[in-house]
Formats: sequence, structure tokens, C-alpha cells
Amino acid sequence: MSQYVCPECGYRYDEAVGDAHMGFAAGTPWVDLPEDFVCPDCAISYKEDFTLSK
Repeated sequence: MSQYVCPECGYRYDEAVGDAHMGFAAGTPWVDLPEDFVCPDCAISYKEDFTLSK
């Protein structure tokens, strides 16, 4: 499982954990998030701007 990081605020979406507040269960892959996904912390609205955490 991977983590994706918002370039604006550092929010991390961890596929293993999901984001219950946003309605994404643990194990939800990044590719399964909707294309209009926005960062819950800063509202950056471009999913493709998130970077894969190493």
C-alpha cells in the first residue's frame, strides 16, 4: 500500500488506513478515489498534484 502527499499542506492519504472522515475505508487504493477528490486540509483540487511518498 502507498501514501500520497499533498504538495500544499503535507496531508497524507495512506491507502492502508483510508480516510474515514472523507468516507474512504482502509485499503481503498488511490486510483479508486474520485477524480474530483480534494485535499481535506487545504482543498487543493488536483488529484494529480499529489505525490507518491517514498
